[in-house]
Amino acid sequence: MTGQQPHAVPVPQGYRVGHWEVREPLASGSFATVYAGRPTGEADPALPRRAALKFLPTGTRTPRQLRHLRELAEREVEVLARLRSPRLIRMYETLTVDDPDHPELDGATVIVLERAEGSLDAVLEHDPKPESGPVMLAQICEGVRQLHHAGWVHGDLKPANVLLMKDTSVRLADFNMAAELDGTHAYAPAFATPDYTPPELLWPEMDERGTRIRPSADIWAFGVLAHLVLTGSFPMPGGSTQARTDAVTRYAHGTEDLRLSTELPEPWREIILACLAPTHTERITADALLRRVERAAHTPRSGRLPRLRPRPWHRHPVVTAMLATALVLPAALVGGAYVHVNHDDGTPVYEALPAASRAPISGDGKVSVGYDRCPQDSVCFFSEHNGWGDMCSWRGDDTNWQAGEEVCEWSADGPVRSVFNNLAENRRNHDVAYYRGTDFEAAGYDRSREAQRTGCDRVNSMDNLAGTYAPRSHRLVDSCASGETTTWGRFLSLFD
Repeated sequence: MTGQQPHAVPVPQGYRVGHWEVREPLASGSFATVYAGRPTGEADPALPRRAALKFLPTGTRTPRQLRHLRELAEREVEVLARLRSPRLIRMYETLTVDDPDHPELDGATVIVLERAEGSLDAVLEHDPKPESGPVMLAQICEGVRQLHHAGWVHGDLKPANVLLMKDTSVRLADFNMAAELDGTHAYAPAFATPDYTPPELLWPEMDERGTRIRPSADIWAFGVLAHLVLTGSFPMPGGSTQARTDAVTRYAHGTEDLRLSTELPEPWREIILACLAPTHTERITADALLRRVERAAHTPRSGRLPRLRPRPWHRHPVVTAMLATALVLPAALVGGAYVHVNHDDGTPVYEALPAASRAPISGDGKVSVGYDRCPQDSVCFFSEHNGWGDMCSWRGDDTNWQAGEEVCEWSADGPVRSVFNNLAENRRNHDVAYYRGTDFEAAGYDRSREAQRTGCDRVNSMDNLAGTYAPRSHRLVDSCASGETTTWGRFLSLFD
């Protein structure tokens, strides 16, 4: 990234969001800007000493662009939050900027990611045929297989979205175009990177949900990427993207043959041919592809597939049953309070909570732990991150937290730092929208009341909130995705 490139989201160095301080810019694209980040002095010592802060913009675009940006943000957060995988870039947390004094940043989504050293794109600029290419391809293919196993299609596999870590290992990143499979298909926005787009998506099948995309689209993109890494050239002839796209179309129609580079070793030639079959039904699957790539790259056979990250409180049936009655621990266990977690391979274990994190003992000799205090079928708001501090909970709407039978007194003087939507999934309205002000029902086109929306949390979700969020009311809604403002879309609602 050069100094002349404009940033999609300009953020001054030293700006703070949550427990992170923004440092120098790392990369910028059409929909986001990535900055180096470091934890502030009061941050949790468990946080990494360095991270990448990906800022997605607020309401500075047309209504149609804003809706699309919100969909991209939701899609990326959904992918990263649900997967536990060594070949996908790790997400530490997501935040929303709440800073009315800086309207250009107010409402921006911030995704806190594992910090990489660079991208495959940058490597290929300096070395078009890197010696480590086969090993990197094996790791990329492993990431594709993991993503497909989890029920997702990446949708934009290319060198810029392959990151290299400090230990030289590879991670897939940038899930803006990722789509979750619904049977054999997923549905994604109607654009991608042309040089890596399979023939069937050059004239895509579309309906009201978007473009129909299959896992085989990632397989095609991998074939193009592998040819580029191993030979320094694209598999289709042409000096421009348009010329190469035209060649792909002729190839799919049977009027032009595939002409691969003579530099390709035979095992790789067969692999790329299997990836670049003209129709999706003829292409190799990710499982079969990975085994062939590992043999060609002379790398060890990869281990078992990682498990999907379950919803936070459904990781173990015992824990679920305990939480159904609002988990409490006997006083005898306070000296060694435990919380259920998962190892990276998905193995359920119990770890002792740090002494400083343990909740105090109540009068009846029991202690509640973090989010565990939130009763079943309730939505809970907390004065500290991760469900700590003071809490207030509801099962229904409340147009004013400072009045009525149930009140949230502490929120009158301090911000809400975290939210747990623990509502039952079988409710008709099981997502929760919350508001800065009270009396949230907007009259006609009263935008001032709409502007008071703070966010919306889906059922079973837990969110840490950044800045000085001060909700004063909430209501239960059918779905955050059906038009209600999300935690990163509060400012965008003004333009919908």
